[in-house]
Amino acid sequence: MREKVFEIVSQVMMIPVEQINEQSTPQNTDAWDSLNHMNLILALEEEFGVRFSDEQIMRMLDIKTIIAEVTEIASYAGNVG
Repeated sequence: MREKVFEIVSQVMMIPVEQINEQSTPQNTDAWDSLNHMNLILALEEEFGVRFSDEQIMRMLDIKTIIAEVTEIASYAGNVG
């Protein structure tokens, strides 16, 4: 799951996956602006077949939280196993 999230972030932000870690945030990732944040959410929803609530989207401002939210919602939806 972690590696897949890193790949998606890399593709959406157009940065090397090596520049991404669990502490990556909009504050320390130049390409992570509001538009790319929404593009990231849409890419994650498409990849994992889930829908995030507005509340979840607002919390997903670092990679560690994104991984946790994706894991939780995908597991609940039966898309991880």
